[in-house]
Amino acid sequence: MEEGTLNSSKQELTLESLFPNVSSVLTLQGFNLPPQSVVPAFLFASLNYMLILFCNLVLLFTILFNKSLHQPMYLLLLNLPINDLIGTTALFPQVIHELVLDSRRIPYNACITQAFFIHIYSANCIFILTAMAYDRYVAICRPLRYQSIMTHAHVMRIIMLVWLCCFLVIGVLFFLLLRLPRCGSRMPHAYCDNPSLLKLSCVDTTINNIYGLALVAVTQVVALGIIFCTYIQILVACFRSKKAETKSKALQTCATHLIVFLLLECLGLFTIISYRIPNLSAQTRRFIGVSTMIFPPTVNPIIYGLKTNEIMGFVQKGLNKLLIWSVQASFLNGLERAIVFMQ
Repeated sequence: MEEGTLNSSKQELTLESLFPNVSSVLTLQGFNLPPQSVVPAFLFASLNYMLILFCNLVLLFTILFNKSLHQPMYLLLLNLPINDLIGTTALFPQVIHELVLDSRRIPYNACITQAFFIHIYSANCIFILTAMAYDRYVAICRPLRYQSIMTHAHVMRIIMLVWLCCFLVIGVLFFLLLRLPRCGSRMPHAYCDNPSLLKLSCVDTTINNIYGLALVAVTQVVALGIIFCTYIQILVACFRSKKAETKSKALQTCATHLIVFLLLECLGLFTIISYRIPNLSAQTRRFIGVSTMIFPPTVNPIIYGLKTNEIMGFVQKGLNKLLIWSVQASFLNGLERAIVFMQ
């Protein structure tokens, strides 16, 4: 036991002497903004984060508190704003903190946590949209069996499978990362993610690179395959349908889903390619990486809220009630003040 303790302490001393740059606090690359751009960037980040929180929470509570929306399609859609809130909350507070305090330092544990949830968000977007495509396929191509197939228990199993698969594949990704020793503390990116953390390692990362690329390839092939096959069959079923209203509603629902999926795929593809282009400027790489975390969470609730009549109807009713309540409260408050003033 004593020999093992001595060996481990010698190993730690050797690592510290060999790699003096290793620290429990990492230094991020930062956005390198000129002084006159800091305030506009802070306002943009803060307002964008507030908009994302507001829109996703409205969509979330609209589905939760309206029993008529407790249907398979909306229960699966419910996971999208939850996932968007996880991703944006992992990124925006750190970015706003950096802009306000001009601090690029982040504890190693906080960096790992941020990277983990950013990757959970990215992977889960694909899984959730794939599950939603399956639901639309059953609803449009197997309408008579929809209720018997998409039971509440089956939907819950799909949701559990989506989240379990996501945590499993990303958990393995970070298990492979955390086993590697570090020999640096300067991050090459403005926020923490797996590729940036891998660059701090001082050993061979071939296994990590192979697993990361295989994970991206398999998830993309499976997701694209399922979505491509389901939507081909949905289009065939729509064009065979003689009811114009049914055809229009089905195509509108599918178009909404495809817009969200294509937006996510394009931004994700650009992000992956940006890491493989060594000559790409750091500012461009940062912008591409951050845009993946900004645009989908902002656009998703707006697209689904505006394009889905049931959700839009409940949102309008809720906002009307809130407006009436605020007007009544203001009126009563003003009336109370006037009475007090007259006395």
